[in-house]
Formats: sequence, structure tokens, C-alpha cells
Amino acid sequence: MSDLEVNEATSTAAPGFRPELVCPAGTPAALRAAVDAGADAVYCGYAGPTNARNFPGLNFSREEMAESVRYAHARGAKVLVTINSFAPAGRFDEWRAAVDDAVAAGADALIMCDIGVLDYAATTYPDQRLHLSVQAGASSPEAVEWYVREFGIRRVVLPRILTVAEIRRVQEQISCEIEAFVFGNIGMMAEGRCSLSSYATGRSTNMDGVCSPADQVAYEEDAEGYLCSRLGGFTIDRYATGENAGYPTICKGRYDTPVGRCQYVFEEPRSLNLVPLLPDLVAAGVTALKIEGRQRSKAYVRAVVSAFRQALDELAAGRRPDIAALAALAEGQRTTTGAFGSKAWR
Repeated sequence: MSDLEVNEATSTAAPGFRPELVCPAGTPAALRAAVDAGADAVYCGYAGPTNARNFPGLNFSREEMAESVRYAHARGAKVLVTINSFAPAGRFDEWRAAVDDAVAAGADALIMCDIGVLDYAATTYPDQRLHLSVQAGASSPEAVEWYVREFGIRRVVLPRILTVAEIRRVQEQISCEIEAFVFGNIGMMAEGRCSLSSYATGRSTNMDGVCSPADQVAYEEDAEGYLCSRLGGFTIDRYATGENAGYPTICKGRYDTPVGRCQYVFEEPRSLNLVPLLPDLVAAGVTALKIEGRQRSKAYVRAVVSAFRQALDELAAGRRPDIAALAALAEGQRTTTGAFGSKAWR
């Protein structure tokens, strides 16, 4: 059962507030879909390891980024370029080039985490707006203010480990804007620190920019007729006939446990959905609401952005939004408020 119902009483807000709706785009087509559906800002990255969604068929060439920025700006939307992975030794030039090219393309902000890359951007382009990526894992006022002081960060994307009350306390002690995730994938909640998939694939989520790389994924039927999803040769889950098969990520796999049953050890496949908490988030000082999903199709992006645009417009008018459309788009059609509502979430 969704835990959205728990917070249903808070589903209206005082008229007039309009937080920035920040939406994902893994391709130029998805960016156009997000802008046309009502996104205030779209975040996207260059093809390659400089961003944390380094999947085949996703991301932008230099020419596509420049054209997409022009498309968004012509329609009143911003483009935030993700350079949000960590540069390995000897490869810093790739990250430096991504910064140079994003600035040249007219990016409204760069979303970053590596302190060396941040230093290069802040020193070389002092007028460029910089946002601190969730990959940096900054969750305390002291950590956030260090980035503000050292690199002139204008906005922090907070990790998905804080309650709304904790977000409010952070906001009261920092001098930059707050951006918070409100919908999409939710995993181990330790952004920038997850190394689970590297044990199976030999590639780092944080430096190679990809969790569960596609060339390490396989689906095979076993002798008992189950469909097995595998990552790097390891079985992540087994699905019975007619059961929906998910993409194999280690933190959402089912495993045999010491108590003698197969179960989700870390977290069940479900999506974050904070529509019921939107008024509370805004009251806590959140100025930008972020949707996850750069690996999703343009049809998904159009649907979820349209639904959130309508929800925010309803809230701005003092009405309760309809959350049914968003629940249908959730992973496994199940949703959670995660750690935002209560630390009881496992």
C-alpha cells in the first residue's frame, strides 16, 4: 500500500506559491517534451562519464546541448547541465572540457560534486551559476556552507535522507537555495557513496557515471522456468511467469537470507512521490522541486511533468491535486514518501 495516504491531510497549500519545477531529460527529444509539458528547468548531461547517467543511447552531444539550450530559452525554460560524477586521476581534462562546453552553450547552471571540477568552474567562470549535486552528499548546514564559501554555490540538491523538519533546520542555517527530489527512483539513499554495483561490474557509479551498465545486464530463463535478471554474472532477482521484471540494480534485488526466505534486503522497487508533502517542503524553504528519470522515455517525461505541472498549479490555487495519475507512473505502481516523512522508512 502506498504511504501517500498518511499525509493526505496536508495536500493543500496557501494560494500563490510557485516553486521551480526541475525535470529530467536523457535525450534532446525528452528535453523538448519536458519543456513543452511545463518544466521550469530541465537537467541533462553530455554523453560520457562526466555525468551520473552514462548509459548507451542517452545524453547529449555538444551540438545537441547548444541547440537544446536555445530551444528551452526560447520557451522560457532553463537548462541545468549535470557534470556530477567524480573525475578519476589522469582524466580531469574530460571534466574540464564539459565545464567549458556547457558554459559556451549558455547553460543556466552547472550541477557538480567533484571539488576539483568545482574549483575549476568557480575560478574560470566566476559569473557562472553553480549548483551542488546530490552526489556530493552534503546534508548538514556546515557542509553546505563550506561549498558556498569555497565555490560560490547558489543551490544545493539535498540527499534523500532528511525529513521535512530536518530540511527546514538546514534551510535556516544556509545562505543558498535548496532543491529537493519529489518523484522518481529511490534507492539506498547515500548519493555519491554507493559502491555496490562496482563489486559486480568493476565500474564505479561515482566515477564512470553508471549504476548497472547495460552491457553487464542479462535476462535468462532458469531450469525451473523463472526469468532471472543478472548483473555482471550475479543473479539479482527471479520472476515467475506473468510477474513484471525490473531492471537489475543490486539495492533492489531479492536475495536468500539467513532466516530462510528470499526477500528484498535493502529496499523494494517503488518510486518516491511527495505530492502530499509539497506544501510542507515549500514551507520548509525548498525553492526547487526535482523529478528523477533521465533514463526514462520522452513519453514518461511528458506524462510525469504534465502531472506535476497540474499538481503544482492546483496547489497554487489552494486546491488538492489528484495524485492518481502520478501513482500509475511509479515503479511497480507503488510509491513512498521515503525518509522525508519519517525515519521509520527502512
